[in-house]
Amino acid sequence: MNIGIFDSGLGGLIITRSLIRQLPKYNYFYLGDTARLPYGNRSQEAIYQFTKEAMDYFFQNNCGLVIIACNTASAEALPKIQQEYLPKNHPDKKVLGVIIPSAEEVAQYTKNQKIGILATQSTVHSKAFKREIKKLLPNAQVFQQAAPLLVPLIENQGIKWINPILDEYLKSLLSQKIDTLILGCTHYAYLKSIIRKRVGSKIKIISQDEFVPDKLEQYLINHSEIESLLNKNTNRTFCVTDLTANFQDLANKLFGEEIKLKKVNLKMT
Repeated sequence: MNIGIFDSGLGGLIITRSLIRQLPKYNYFYLGDTARLPYGNRSQEAIYQFTKEAMDYFFQNNCGLVIIACNTASAEALPKIQQEYLPKNHPDKKVLGVIIPSAEEVAQYTKNQKIGILATQSTVHSKAFKREIKKLLPNAQVFQQAAPLLVPLIENQGIKWINPILDEYLKSLLSQKIDTLILGCTHYAYLKSIIRKRVGSKIKIISQDEFVPDKLEQYLINHSEIESLLNKNTNRTFCVTDLTANFQDLANKLFGEEIKLKKVNLKMT
């Protein structure tokens, strides 16, 4: 049984790289829905349908445990996947997200309970981060900022234009005196060094690639019945739904070394 990692594009490769570095013995199967990215400006219905199709593809490829690294899919589709789709269709499969682990991480670090969220339009609209943070910190003030231009700039090698756009997005969050900032999109981890310089050392940056491996490791310790079923052949598979030279170059850059992307077609249901 493989560990699946799902993202709307290629940003999830950053989390995948961190998982492989910390937990190298397992088999990993990555799927990026590059034909339909970004998810951040899609309707909830479309995001759920895309995510469901991706889950079916993972399950067809022997992935019994899937991490939805995409924050938009975690916010808009994961609850329905977990509560309705899995029990009815795949009761033996597990699908995890990144919203709750992010909230848990924030709760450990914030001092003044003023928390900023930088995310896609859809994730902001869902209020998923705010909801999960409030469960842990009822008195927290959560300030959200949609950043719709960041993913297209990263995916299309537009980093040289990022600073003024990033400053515009960060301005409203910084004005609220936040002490913690969640990077609420897999792609944003690629910008964390730039963001740290823009916001200063007093603000704690919560980047999912830095704590998701710890969360998964603990999950597998707590669920030995799942861990025992995982293949440990160190196989890595990287799939996308659309493949261009630009996607391949970006994948190599985000993963930190050359990898081979394979184009696949999701079975439409």
